[in-house]
This record gives sequence, C-alpha cells and structure tokens, in this order.
Amino acid sequence: MRQIRLGNTGLKVSEYCLGTMSFGSSAWKSWVLDEAQSRPLLRQAVEAGITFYDMANWYSLGVNEEAVTRALLELVPRDQLVLATKVYYPMSDAPNDKGLSRKHILRSVDASLRRMKTDYIDLLVIHAFDPDVPIEETMGALHDLVRAGKVLYLGASTMFAWQFATMNHVAEMNGWTPFVNMQCQYNLLYREEEREMIPYCRANGIAVTGFSPLARGWLTGAKGQRATEDRYVAEFYGDETDLALVEAVRDIAARRGVSMTEVALAWVRQMQAITCPIIGISKASHLDQALSALDLALDPEERQLLDRLYCPREPISDQVIPRWQRRQDTALPPLNPKGTTGS
Repeated sequence: MRQIRLGNTGLKVSEYCLGTMSFGSSAWKSWVLDEAQSRPLLRQAVEAGITFYDMANWYSLGVNEEAVTRALLELVPRDQLVLATKVYYPMSDAPNDKGLSRKHILRSVDASLRRMKTDYIDLLVIHAFDPDVPIEETMGALHDLVRAGKVLYLGASTMFAWQFATMNHVAEMNGWTPFVNMQCQYNLLYREEEREMIPYCRANGIAVTGFSPLARGWLTGAKGQRATEDRYVAEFYGDETDLALVEAVRDIAARRGVSMTEVALAWVRQMQAITCPIIGISKASHLDQALSALDLALDPEERQLLDRLYCPREPISDQVIPRWQRRQDTALPPLNPKGTTGS
C-alpha cells in the first residue's frame, strides 16, 4: 500500500487508516469484536500494508488499546507502526476522569501508554472541544507531553473550525506544539466540513483524516448490527436526500460491477479534502472491498451526479447534534476532485 505524508509533517502513513472502534470488548457494545475475533482482521490489515491505526482510550474503556496494540506488536516492529489514540470522553464517573483538563490529559496518556505497552504515541487526538477548560490549559498540557517524548504529533476531532483555529492560535502565540491533523466526519451524505474546516486545514497544511466514509453503513447498502445500537445512524442520516444518494451509489456500483462500498470510498479518495480515509472493518470482506476501491476512479459524470444530489445539513459537533431533517435548499459547491483544477 502506498505511503503518504501526513500533511506538512515528515510522518509517512498508509493511504488508509484503520479505525479500530469495533475491536475490544463486546461487553462495552454488542457489535464490538472481542480480541480473538479482532486478531485475524488486524493481521489481514498488516498484510495489506496498513501502517496507520486509530484507537481511543474510550473505546471499550481501554480494552481497545490493549487488544489492538497487543496483536499489532506481535506482527510488526513498533517503529514500523503509526499508532493514534484519543482522549476526552469519560473513562469513569469520577468528575476529573473526562474532558481536556491538564489532570485528565496527563493521567489518560500515562494510562494509554501502559495499556499499549509502548513508550510513545505517534498521534494523540483530542476527541472533541471542551468548553469547560481554558484552551491555554489544554494546549499547555499537550505541549508538555510532546516535550516529554510521550507524544510525537497532535491531532483533534469533531469541533467547529473556529474552535480548532483558536486552539492552534493559542499554541502559536505561546510557542507550543500545534495540531497537525483534523479528524472529521466526511462522506457522500455529510460534507459540511467543506464550509470552513477543510479550507482552513488546506490553507495551513493540516492533514484531514475522514472518519465514517461509509456513513455508518448507509453507503454499503446493508447496515449491520451496529445500526440497532448506534443512535447516530438514524439521527444523522436517512432523509430523502440521503436515500437518493444511496440509490445513486447503488446504480453506479451496478453499472461498474463493484460494491457500493468501493464507489463510496473511491469518491472520498478522489477528493482533495481528505488526506487519508479512516476505514472500519468487522469482516475480512470489508477490507477486501476497501482495497479494491484503491483501483477505482469515478468519472466526471458520476461525480457530478453525486454532487448535484447533495443538500447541506447543519454541522455536527460534540456540542450540537443536529436532526437530519433540518436541511437547506441548495447544495454547497463541492471541492475539486484530486487531480483537477477549479475555475
């Protein structure tokens, strides 16, 4: 698998990042695979050339980090892996065991390092913006982790562009380590990061890694067990616009003789917006389809059809969960696909 630069950094990552929320403990969520079930899929990912793995301390309340790194480190030397994990969501009911306070960040990273059995994290991502903590406290704590060698690079996820820009501005003003990565939701059914976040990142050389490229299963044509438990599957998606886009993807896939997954991933990969899609798998066939998408290119007419069908929705952040019904009447002009120039 091709290795690419993560934004303006010197770090090289695989052109897919494997999201591992579905690996850990089924006691946490019923659709999560236990370690024994996860191992063959992680081996398959390693053999396919994936070097970039995304975890979070909150996934399976720590078991995710244990299971994923234990399996990976038996297959690949540590220096050949790019391991990302996240911090923010509650790890217990204790008042200081959540958020982006200095106390929670430092304790969480030490706990993640113990679970991962490694002495550094390649990419530490804050899972969301914390309105209850001064930005200076958060960015100072993150910088100290980099200075200590416990973290190499910083990333963020799921916030408004002004929040992300403000946090980076605070880091710059204090000579602290800035964010080099934004992890945001991006797929054919949700393109709102094209408004502000993606242009900001592109202007500043910040890598954008897009999660949910298949819209939590909507773009595969067959939603799995997770759909029955994940309230966001119905809350984010499912209106007439989404259903029309799903049918368009289905038609393109049928004409091409490929899966809907391949079409949806090919669309994401052709957009300048995304440095690296974050894919999730729970079956070997899921990764097989993702790998096949690497060789699929949509033609201009197919992309134009998909662009025309899209209608904007309210942006999603950790603080604002919009109802999918609230749409606007006109679509945003799409970003140019990779390899093309706009007028």
